[in-house]
Order: sequence, then C-alpha cells, then structure tokens
Amino acid sequence: MSPYWVMMGIILILTPVICWVFTLGREHTRTPLSKAMGVIHEKRYYLHALGYIFIIKWKSLTDDLNEPIKTRTGNWTDWIYAIEGDATLWVQKTFENAVLTEFLNFHYLFIYLFLIYITTVYFAYVGERDMTDKVTLNYLLIYALAVPYYLFFNVEVTSSWIPGMKALLYHDGWYTVFYATHDPLDNAVPSLHVAIPFGIILLNWLHCKEKGIKMKNWSHYPYHLFIVVNTILFIFTIAYLGIHWLVDIPLGMLIGGVGALFIHHIQPRLRNDHGSVFKGITKKKAVNHTFWEGAATLVILFLILSAVSYQENNIDDSVSMRLGGGDSTYDILMPLQHGEDIKSEITNLHPTLVLQFTIIWVDDSVSFMDQGVIDWDKLTENRTVYEVSPGASKNVTIDDPKIWHLIILHNDASSVEDVIEVRIHNEYPNDEMWKAIALSLPSLWMTGFVIHRLKRLKKAGRSLIDSTPSHMWEEE
Repeated sequence: MSPYWVMMGIILILTPVICWVFTLGREHTRTPLSKAMGVIHEKRYYLHALGYIFIIKWKSLTDDLNEPIKTRTGNWTDWIYAIEGDATLWVQKTFENAVLTEFLNFHYLFIYLFLIYITTVYFAYVGERDMTDKVTLNYLLIYALAVPYYLFFNVEVTSSWIPGMKALLYHDGWYTVFYATHDPLDNAVPSLHVAIPFGIILLNWLHCKEKGIKMKNWSHYPYHLFIVVNTILFIFTIAYLGIHWLVDIPLGMLIGGVGALFIHHIQPRLRNDHGSVFKGITKKKAVNHTFWEGAATLVILFLILSAVSYQENNIDDSVSMRLGGGDSTYDILMPLQHGEDIKSEITNLHPTLVLQFTIIWVDDSVSFMDQGVIDWDKLTENRTVYEVSPGASKNVTIDDPKIWHLIILHNDASSVEDVIEVRIHNEYPNDEMWKAIALSLPSLWMTGFVIHRLKRLKKAGRSLIDSTPSHMWEEE
C-alpha cells in the first residue's frame, strides 16, 4: 500500500484525538457531533473539501508539465551550490543515524499531511470560521504561488548534486515509489514544507494582531505552538534528508508570507463580511487594479521568460546532476501514452571517468534502495548496464506506455572527490510551455495584488495588516 494512503489512514484515526487533546479545558469550544453536518452546511465548509480536491488536480497538472519543458527551462542548481556549497552535507554527516532517519522520513510525510488536513478540521471544530477559511486557502494558494518557480527554476535536490550526500528520503525502499511518482527531484526551491506551515503561523499572528489578542493569551496558542515546533523540525529535516538547500528556507518563508498576506486581505471579501464580494468596486477602481496588478504580473512574467530564454540559449552547457565516486542517483521519466516515446540523451562531462547507467521500472526499484543508498551491484546483476565514455553521450529511447521509469546513474570511482557531472536531455512528445505559463499566471497576479494592496494601505495611512475592504475606508 502507498505511504500516502497509510499516512492518510493514520491521520483519519488521529484527527478526533488531536482535536480533543487541544481543546482540553476549553470544552465549550467543541462542536457536538450532532451539530456537525449543520455547521458544515451553514458555514459552507463543503467548499473547503472541494478546494483540497482542486489543488490535488492542480498539482498533478503541474507535475505533468515539469519534465516536458525542462529542455527549455534548464537547471539552476549550480547557482545555488555556488552560494552555499556543502552546508547541508555537514548537517547530514553530523547527525546521521538510522533511528533519526526513520523518524524524520515519517515526520516529513506524515506531519506535513497532518498539518494540512487537521488544521482545517481543528479550526472548524472549535468554531473559528475565519481561521478555517484561511488555513484551507493557505494550502491551496501557497502551492499555486510556488508553481512558476517549480516549473521555470529547476533546482535539483541536494542529494543529486553534492558528492557523498545521501538521499535518505528518496532512496529508501517503501518511500521510493511514492516520491518518484509524486515529487519531481528538481522542485527544491522553494520548500513547501517551510512555506505552508509558516503561512499558518503568520495567519495566526495576523488574526490575533488585528483583533488585539496577545498570542500567548489566544485560546488556540497551544495548537499554534504545535505548528511552530513542527515547522522548526521541518527546517532541520529538509536539510538532513538530502532534499532542500538552506536557501530554500527563507525563500519558502517568503512564499508563505506572500500567500498569508493575500489570504488575510482577501478572505473578508470572500465571506461577504462587508457586503457582496464586488461591493464598492467601481469602474475607476477596476481599471486601477487591472493596471497596477496587471503591470506587476507582466513584469514578473517578463523576468521569468527572460530567465527561460537565458537557460534555453545555454542548455548545451548545463549540468543536470553530479555524482561523487561511489554515488548513485536517478532521473525520473514520466509515463507515456500508447504510441509515444521519450528520447533521452545522457552526456558524461568528465574528461577521464566512465559513467554507468541503467533503466528500471520504478516499481522494480524498491528492493535495491535502503537508508539513502542504491545497491548498484545487486541492481545490475541481471540488467543491461550502459557505459558513457568521458566527454561522450549515449542516446536511449523509452516507449513503454503508462509506466514510470528511472534512469539510475552510477559513478564507479573509488574516491568521493572524483566527481562526474552529467547532462540529461529528455525529449518528450509535446511542447507544453504555454500550459506552464497559463498555470503560473494566478501566482503572478496574487503577488501583484499583495504589492498593490500594501501600497494602497500605506498611501491611505492605514495599518499594513488591515483586512478591511477599501470601500469601507471612506465610510470610516
């Protein structure tokens, strides 16, 4: 059974337990089971459930575009590595042990999913309608905000780039199939494991600040503290397991911050707390919003397309991943439709060392991966192994329909200092760039909205966290 469904089963079992624990001493805030359906209907919480279904589909669409456009979007990992070097390798080597690895693998998937789902349920359970709205939108919209950066600024996970860095999460049996089919290994920047919980933390703070409540006096402070502690643990986890770079942490906080501000300011309108959604929006205001937010959207889009153009012009000089001596890693090939194929070109950029690789179905890879290590000798016992000479390329074609594949690469050198740089070009049947741009536009507009909103609040002499719709400013 998939780790996702196992985790979701555990979450469903623990949800009532957590809601009960964090309302001890505040029993009056609990929603009786007999009134639950009435509250769901009255507060329109069924829309929140639909929202989760929608974002799962959005993520699927985004992931389907990630690989086909990489021949144009290139790879930015060398830029990140130039900034921070082997810092995460130090973290892993300093703290690595088997028990900690198993715990953090579980925490990385389970607590992340747990916080996403349980936070919505918890706030609904205690009658916090506004916070229920906001934390649900937090997951939906922060993922949407990250879409253009995932699609157009590919950054490999640290374990695919830093020699000697183990993929303690991705190369670990039971988890391997799930992550290979759900988590492209070049979506390192920004970290949603930081962005989403940080967005919840900031939304809690904005809520209390606007209402004049001290955080420690807030009735839900224990649950808030639970989120803070787990966010700190996420920050350590993503560095330790060989996933994210340290720079992903502030970038994740930035995305989480933009998302929280957007949600904080838009939620009162969506809830009709100050009249209809479009109340007070005159023709002049509509033109003003369109101009400034449209301008911000176009500027950001121009910068993104300029970066894509730069990468496209330099794609033949790009490096996809790096392997130290004894290292093995993999590139993911998405499933195809019948009659389609993927043409892969693997280039060994080292002047003297030989690169080896093999191709395997994802489902067949589980028994060869454990504790961050791929057992190359066992894997290749009865499998075709390709060799790529120094400075040469090898072309292979994959045409198995409906099956995920891994191109597993290996550097057989004895010293971790003998690093092979590899370039991989996977040519997919269709050019999906226009779809990638379309899926990115909501993110760019939300960023433009936040910039414009803060500018208007400052000009009006109001607090930057004032969520009152602008048509109420004049009435006040």
